Amino acid sequence: MFSPLAAALAAVALQASPAAPAAPMTIVREQDVMRRETPPPHGGVGESTAYRLSDQAPRRAMEFRKRVLHAGASIGLHVLTHDEVYYVLEGEGEVTSDGDTRRIRPRTAAYLYEGANVGIRQVGGGDLVLLISYPLKARTK
Repeated sequence: MFSPLAAALAAVALQASPAAPAAPMTIVREQDVMRRETPPPHGGVGESTAYRLSDQAPRRAMEFRKRVLHAGASIGLHVLTHDEVYYVLEGEGEVTSDGDTRRIRPRTAAYLYEGANVGIRQVGGGDLVLLISYPLKARTK
């Protein structure tokens, strides 16, 4: 049995403790987070489908997304405020970083650096399917 003082100290300790940690994992089904975007971000053109996979994960420190750039679509040039990775699952694209443009295909990653002016566009016959990941400036709540 706790004394009134011990109970009061325990209550204060609970109030002062940081937020409870997130669950050991979060499972996200891509069909639950899919949305069509016209045009794609950063002044891009065409149509894309975005899968904001990490949005449902509490207390996350990174973004992890799937993006499908449909025929002729692009993510417009934008200056990165963090390092970022584009990983190609399907299709072909041309990624640009500070004026250097290169073709990327399945099982290829483009590691892009903070401060670079980057963009990517779909080329070829099929959709360009990408995984995109980058760190957040601060952990989400």
